[in-house]
Amino acid sequence: MQSTPNIDQFVPDSLTKVAYQGFQESKKVFGFAHKLVSDRLTDTFVPERYHKSQPLSPQILEKLQQRLKKLEEIDWQEARQGIYPTSLLFDNPWSDFFRYYPEVWLDMFKIWDRLKTREYQQFDAKIDREGYPSYYLQNFHYQTDGYLSDLSANLYDLQVEILFNGSADAMRRRIIAPLKQSLTAFDVPPQQQKILDLACGTGRTLRMIRGALPKAALFGVDLSPAYLRKANQLLSEIPGELPQLLKANAEELPYLDNYFHAVTSVFLFHELPGDVRQQVINEAFRVIQPGGTLVVCDSMQADDSPDFRVMMENFPAIFHEPYYRHYTTDDLQERLTNAGFTEVRVTNHFVSKYWVARKPMASG
Repeated sequence: MQSTPNIDQFVPDSLTKVAYQGFQESKKVFGFAHKLVSDRLTDTFVPERYHKSQPLSPQILEKLQQRLKKLEEIDWQEARQGIYPTSLLFDNPWSDFFRYYPEVWLDMFKIWDRLKTREYQQFDAKIDREGYPSYYLQNFHYQTDGYLSDLSANLYDLQVEILFNGSADAMRRRIIAPLKQSLTAFDVPPQQQKILDLACGTGRTLRMIRGALPKAALFGVDLSPAYLRKANQLLSEIPGELPQLLKANAEELPYLDNYFHAVTSVFLFHELPGDVRQQVINEAFRVIQPGGTLVVCDSMQADDSPDFRVMMENFPAIFHEPYYRHYTTDDLQERLTNAGFTEVRVTNHFVSKYWVARKPMASG
């Protein structure tokens, strides 16, 4: 996969916006069509799953569409403001799509088997599970081998884009504006800015950050060797210094105190037990420099949008998300404050939620 060239110099602004809208619309249509077919097949082969979820009303579906359009407009406007290059709007893993999309369908047979047997901690015998925390050894989203196989790493970005109807990257990019703003607190050259992404997975968030901060020193940690291999592959295809990736648990980061100017986390906390969430936040606080910032993106929570409670109840019923219900009522703002963060700001976009928390400057 090659990064999309900067199209600003070739295409008028109005045409670029139309192209972006068309690109997003095509992803929405594709995602909807895929889910429609796959859901009907799943309900046919695993009929008991049908009764686990509740249908969404036309009013809720309309509100979701309105929120998605608002997200896309913000995404477009922030690109036009120069917060990140317009080319990021069109960055898409095309080669992975054509190569691995058939595998998404083939993997459905294994998913149906797990649904029937209700076995959600299945791993291939060849996978080394030694040393991983028990909460991590799950078939999250019913993924084959959880997060510990190359197949899972190759399919993950496709599956997430389908799940969110092509809006996953747009939600990821909402961390960039507060991240860039937070870095202005430090009087250091761009190449000395150090940013860590927790549970970096396949590197999609780091890819977005690299596009917006081409000179910054980027770091990523993840528990999965397979996902780190995938991240190295995808990140090596774009210009700029290759981020430094390490296999590590975010509960015990292998970095010195006060090392990073900022730490990011995208779609991690809903897959952690409550006590682990607090420990990860505590570790982020430890490694961030005074005056630095933690930027978190994850799912909306129950109190954010009462109209969408049915959808939030459906999510762990349809997918294997053992910690999601607790997450939806967890007070992450309180957890951030307990760790020592101040000036916590909270926003929502589409079905995601964001916390921006600052580590206070050292007294004296």
